[in-house]
Amino acid sequence: MSYKIVVDSCCDLTADMKKWNNLEVVPLTLQIGDYIIPDDENFNQDDFVKRMLESDVLAKSACPSPQAFADACEGDYDDVYIVTITSKLSGCYNSAVQGTELYKSEHNDNKNIHVFNSLATSGTEILIAKKVKALADSGASFNEIVETVEDYITEHSRLYFCLESFDILKGNGRLFNLAANVIETLRVKVIGRAENGKIAIAGKDLTVKRTLIKLSHLIAKDTEGADLSNKKCIITHVCCEDKAQTIKELIVENTNFTEDNITVLRASGLNTLYAANKGTLIAFEY
Repeated sequence: MSYKIVVDSCCDLTADMKKWNNLEVVPLTLQIGDYIIPDDENFNQDDFVKRMLESDVLAKSACPSPQAFADACEGDYDDVYIVTITSKLSGCYNSAVQGTELYKSEHNDNKNIHVFNSLATSGTEILIAKKVKALADSGASFNEIVETVEDYITEHSRLYFCLESFDILKGNGRLFNLAANVIETLRVKVIGRAENGKIAIAGKDLTVKRTLIKLSHLIAKDTEGADLSNKKCIITHVCCEDKAQTIKELIVENTNFTEDNITVLRASGLNTLYAANKGTLIAFEY
């Protein structure tokens, strides 16, 4: 059975994913005042962060239209798997669902289409896409893949993040149950975690170094007893390669993840916008 994987641009592509011939990225749109760009392969993180820091206008984003997702379902494929950022932070999931309905209303090809709500973003979408590909390449059926990956999302993957600024999240109403007094206390460094698609506080400390150590301990606790020999961890960063490498070293030191199974990437446009300068996101499977 032929298949296609569609992701929104919140999925930070790895080098091998860029070589997949059955992968399509549907871009979001990024905006800082009058500056509007698609979140595509031409995104320049350094330039965008510079513009955000220099602007007195809050950066914003817009999700793709249902038609964009409908168009992504085109092609000679039996099965299409779509992966989006959590529905609690963006309209991408709903847009993708509407897009599949639009496609089916205009075609009579009996194509199987499923939209996965990642309940997170960034590296989690990478892990989901890779899981779909591994199952599809092994010959698993459409229904088997959907059932296995839905369970994988809720029971076998997790996303943490450490941000230097919460201004964009706060300004765009994305903080949810994060304690305001913690966010406003600039000397406190916060570890966030995706929980059921929303943002929650997982830990905090007074210095970046101690916060990152605490992060690695949280990951160690989450993965305790799990066989991580073939499990992946994805670290994405916004203009802070050194910080990302420090996190990688701490994870190797304090967990059973191996160095070879940890990938460090620059964040895509949407993740750069919300994680902001010096922000990091850490996704892993267990």
